[in-house]
Amino acid sequence: MKNWKIVPYNSTVARFVQCYWFLEKEPHDGGNHYPKLNPDPSGTLILSPSNQPYLYKNLLNSFKGVGNHWIFPNSQMLELDHSNPFTIIGIKFHIGALYSLDIPPKRPVIDEIHSADVVTMLKVEQFNEGKLIQLAQINPQDCIEALDDLLFNWLSKFKLNKHSELCRRAVPLLNNSVIAKLGGELHCSQRTVERIFSRATGFTLKQCQSMNKLEKMLEHLSQLDEAAIDWLRIVDEFDFSDQPHLIRYLKSFIGLTPNEYANERHLTIDIYGNFESS
Repeated sequence: MKNWKIVPYNSTVARFVQCYWFLEKEPHDGGNHYPKLNPDPSGTLILSPSNQPYLYKNLLNSFKGVGNHWIFPNSQMLELDHSNPFTIIGIKFHIGALYSLDIPPKRPVIDEIHSADVVTMLKVEQFNEGKLIQLAQINPQDCIEALDDLLFNWLSKFKLNKHSELCRRAVPLLNNSVIAKLGGELHCSQRTVERIFSRATGFTLKQCQSMNKLEKMLEHLSQLDEAAIDWLRIVDEFDFSDQPHLIRYLKSFIGLTPNEYANERHLTIDIYGNFESS
């Protein structure tokens, strides 16, 4: 598969967008036809050819359609259909950033996939996904500049409201701070932090912290052979109280026990694969 992931060049766009990424599967490419997407508190706009189908499944629903679409923040594992060749560009937004934007349906939306009318949303006369995808295939830097130009005209009309701004400040603290002390670090009451974060994202601080930890843990595990995984060491390294706690944690997020995960190894890391930022 051909892939890349790059942060926006434009500082205004970067306040809303965490990264752009590209993934192309050609007919001769192997890999799992039905990989699984980790729970993710961010939202991602997928740009794809207008006739290219998509299919996602979680424990309760399936979502299918063609062309451009939103993957809204998801608390559940999503199974993807990668059985046929495809090309996609992803625009991953910062956690809570969608709350500042005027896009339907009303924020926050979680565990849903919606088609995206990019022309109406960006208020442009025309939009050609094919040209962007061609740029992504041959010159990622030119593609980033084109995406920045396209999104700047839209995003410059918005400011991060106080809810999204607080999320932007709170998220980096979740990795190394006690949630109960975030209010003091952010110079507001703990109740205010909890309320605003939930309103902007649809998740509690604890849920977001747990999803961030899951991503780090699965990325770490992906670098190990099955025989090299020491689950007791994982319990200690990722601050689980004991092995049953780890088992409950994985079952709740991805529906698998540690051993089942080690055997299958079909989860993706980050958005659509484990690849580094350029």
